[in-house]
Amino acid sequence: MKSAAIITARGGSKRIPRKNIKPFLGRPIIEYSIEAALRADLFDEVMVSTDDEEIAQVAERAGAKVPFFRSEKTSNDFATTADVIAEVIEAYEQIGKNFHTVCCIYPTAPFVTADTIRTAMMLLEQEMPLSQGRADCVIPVVKFSFPPQRGVVVHDGILSPMWPENMAKRSQDLEPLYHDCGQFYCLNVESFRRQKAIWMENAVPFVQDEKYVQDIDTLEDWEIAEMKYQLLMGTNLQNGNQ
Repeated sequence: MKSAAIITARGGSKRIPRKNIKPFLGRPIIEYSIEAALRADLFDEVMVSTDDEEIAQVAERAGAKVPFFRSEKTSNDFATTADVIAEVIEAYEQIGKNFHTVCCIYPTAPFVTADTIRTAMMLLEQEMPLSQGRADCVIPVVKFSFPPQRGVVVHDGILSPMWPENMAKRSQDLEPLYHDCGQFYCLNVESFRRQKAIWMENAVPFVQDEKYVQDIDTLEDWEIAEMKYQLLMGTNLQNGNQ
């Protein structure tokens, strides 16, 4: 089956300006996603979808392809990831390239490795034929570190449990809940065409270890991610080892 890695990287980041190519431990952060996709060694195409010339140059230097730029429609603040993927798939089909599966990787996902991508894509491909297309997608998820069922809200300065019936329950007696890692998505293209969404009807979970998951939405998140990466990956800023 033919497969493509699609790295989505528009230029208009608001909370962290130039976020997708901002140096993360000395390298443009998008390079980590490109490197992971290339090292997975299973994609017929590793491409970056962008509307930004500088991002395109960084991406191409890192080994990715930028065969076309995003349309104005998929470059605004309201375009979804699904919109971008659909545009990329259609653009490739117009030049005679068809893919059975795609892996959409976010450009700010330095904790994603080639092994992680390879395992998730293998899971998608294994599940697809076993149940006659049961797996529409594979979604990396991580378990909440604290049970959301015991969450509280603030009303007029007073704390109140959102679900009072759960406050006396032991954590181990509450059903584990998970959330999207926000790193990448493995998609069955045929299913995606029908449903036009990333989270599709038959989503297979790919459970990640919490230590390899970090949102990077603010500058504080960025600093935490760099410290966490150094701790986990052994990055040494003194000698430039990655």
